[in-house]
Amino acid sequence: MKLIDYIKPEFMQLNLESRDKKGVIEELCQPLAEYSGIKRDNLVKILLERERLGSTGIGSSIAIPHGKVKDLEHLMIGFGLSSKGVNFESIDSKPVYLFFVIITPEDSTGDHLKVLAKISKILRDKDVRSSIIKSTEKEEILKIISDNDSND
Repeated sequence: MKLIDYIKPEFMQLNLESRDKKGVIEELCQPLAEYSGIKRDNLVKILLERERLGSTGIGSSIAIPHGKVKDLEHLMIGFGLSSKGVNFESIDSKPVYLFFVIITPEDSTGDHLKVLAKISKILRDKDVRSSIIKSTEKEEILKIISDNDSND
C-alpha cells in the first residue's frame, strides 16, 4: 500500500483559510465530497464525531482526522496545509500546519490503521515535515511523500 495511490492532487489544499477545527475539517472535506459524491456535511459530521473521542492532532504540527464512511467505495486521503496554524487541540497544545484526512469505507478492516501508521512514520522525520510545510506546489508535496513512503 502506497499513500500516493490515495492522495490525488485535487484532494490537496495548500492554503487552508480556517483557523478552527470545524472550519478546517469543512475545507478538507469539500474536495473529497465532490469526488466521492458523499455530502460534505456527512463527512464533516463523521470526522467531528471522531474528534469528540480525542483530538487527532498528534503533535509536531500534524493532525490526521479520520473516519469510516457508509457507501464510500474506497479509501481516500485528503491533504491540507495552513500557513497560519490552527488550534486543533493537539496533544502538544501547539498549532497544526499539516493535515491529512483519511476516509475509509465503513466495512474496511484495518486499512485506515495502515495509512495512519504510514503517515505517522513519514512525518516523524522533522526534515520531511519542514520540507512539506515549505512546499508551494502539490506535485512537490506528492514527491516528498512518495520518496519517503516505504513499501511495507
